[in-house]
Amino acid sequence: MSTRSAGLDEAVTSLSAGVRHWIGQHAGYLDSPAGRAELPATPRVKALLQLALLRRHWGHAVPDDPALAGVAGVVQHAWERTEFPQLLTLDRRYARQFELMYAGLTPSGADTDAPRAVLARLTADGYLAPLRKSPYLHLEARYYADLAGAEHRFAPYRELYASSLPARAATLPSADLDVCVVTHTVFYLSDFGLRDPGLTEEARGQLLGVVERLTEHCVGLGEWDLVGKLLLTQFCLGAEPLSTPSGATGFRMLAEVQTPGGAIPGRSVARRAPADATPVDFFRKSYQATLVTALATLIATSGGHGAGGLATAGASTAREETR
Repeated sequence: MSTRSAGLDEAVTSLSAGVRHWIGQHAGYLDSPAGRAELPATPRVKALLQLALLRRHWGHAVPDDPALAGVAGVVQHAWERTEFPQLLTLDRRYARQFELMYAGLTPSGADTDAPRAVLARLTADGYLAPLRKSPYLHLEARYYADLAGAEHRFAPYRELYASSLPARAATLPSADLDVCVVTHTVFYLSDFGLRDPGLTEEARGQLLGVVERLTEHCVGLGEWDLVGKLLLTQFCLGAEPLSTPSGATGFRMLAEVQTPGGAIPGRSVARRAPADATPVDFFRKSYQATLVTALATLIATSGGHGAGGLATAGASTAREETR
């Protein structure tokens, strides 16, 4: 039964337009001389990778959005910079992860051979083999390797899900669950709502119950960034987050905290940008939650299919299971 209340559609439409406007206004800063001078290299690289992910799904959800062209231009320009691949490896903790994301998120038409060289190095290094990866990192690597069209030896998606945290989440209290692992597992299984996640109805229903419980928990804590991820996860599992009690509450909370300029002013109530924050500090505190909210509102309200699937979604998932 729908719990959507009067005015929620308008509030979420305004929320989505505002966060997209803010991203469109500020995306260029990431690849500008000022951004290169004022932002630490690794967080800036991570932010550009996140922007490339947003660009990909923005293009699927609202391809004729005028604001998309500017964001796509920033991503393409960054990918064509000869020094960008070197920046991916500055922090050894994230180097291979960043390189695979870079290869997988390369925009079509980018005038560079660097992604192919990166994939060749990752293959030679053994990163495209399971090795000793955790189930979550194994799944993430498979997702981006598939996006990049790379040959790999990763396990099928169903097998990876069976060994993941979300597969046993229904038996665990909310406090013991890593929200990012739960949400990103679903994102990778479902390609952020572009395909059926391949779960049985029983597994999907159990996980959706966990996600709704986590949404309520994170709304209560004022965790804006996590709530945005959980709203998108509800959609990827086949729910309509504007019509679930936790989803409607979550969207209203994000709409209420949005600034007049369109940003979500921090990852949470506790980490909100102070009133006297410099423009650089405000950008650093606001970027993540604003981008997540843009991704969630674009996908979950664009008329996409989520776990309900297009007629071909199940066939697509089945083909990928055999790789």
